[in-house]
Amino acid sequence: MGTYAVTGAASGIGAATAERLRRDGYHVIGIDRNDCDVTADLSSAAGRSAAVRDVLEHADGRLDGAVLAAGLGPGKGRERMITEVNVLGVTDLLDGWRSALAVTGNAKVVVFGSNSTTTTPFVPRRAVLDLIDGDLEAAVRKIRRRIGVTGPVAYAASKIAVTQWSRARAVSDDWAGVGIRLNVIAPGPVMTPLLRAQLDSDTGAQVRAFPVPIRHVGTPEQLTEWVMMMLSPAADFLVGSVIVVDGGTDALVRTRDWPRPLPIRSVPRFLWTMYRASKDGRVAAY
Repeated sequence: MGTYAVTGAASGIGAATAERLRRDGYHVIGIDRNDCDVTADLSSAAGRSAAVRDVLEHADGRLDGAVLAAGLGPGKGRERMITEVNVLGVTDLLDGWRSALAVTGNAKVVVFGSNSTTTTPFVPRRAVLDLIDGDLEAAVRKIRRRIGVTGPVAYAASKIAVTQWSRARAVSDDWAGVGIRLNVIAPGPVMTPLLRAQLDSDTGAQVRAFPVPIRHVGTPEQLTEWVMMMLSPAADFLVGSVIVVDGGTDALVRTRDWPRPLPIRSVPRFLWTMYRASKDGRVAAY
């Protein structure tokens, strides 16, 4: 039936996804800090290396897919750990598993982003670029200048970075070119232990004030249904996409931001070539 690696498999959406995959007959390798097939702390380089190694051993070097659901939420004073788990806990593992995913020729990978990527203000762009480059120290220094909102900014920056990293990898020869479908799901608030802890903390009022047009939060089971679709044959033509499942918050905050016309200065060379070919009556067919 296939082998899937799932990070964050001990609780929340990761646990719901792992359970659903097992129920459907798939071999699941769960990764978390405790109570999983592979025990690893993704906030350390040693833990991430162990996760890569142990999963490859469990999978005999072949993965049909992966779900990167592990992550840390906003927290003051934890900016470094947030960025390490949310960024390197995805990028290091996927780089390490890429060859095992490529073996199948039709692997599916789902990375958990967040709708915070489009709804959080004050995120320094340079910090995002630093995170994509793996320079966490520089990124955290820039984030900590946002006094009073460092936790939410660190979280949003980490999710922007991992989303942009995933989209860039997704369309490359090393990923799409060998049949790996890499996509991102961007949830809004989902009733997990992570959200419950936020609601019960001193930031609970702020969390409750976050607008959700549908007027209720999501459940792990609802998000799992989306993940299953993104792992299914229905996603064979889904590459580098960001699926927002957030009860309407992104649409409320960014109603007219996209789709939008491609600025001329951003047009890649291959599109100019297609444009000229169409003017000359020479349009390539697939």
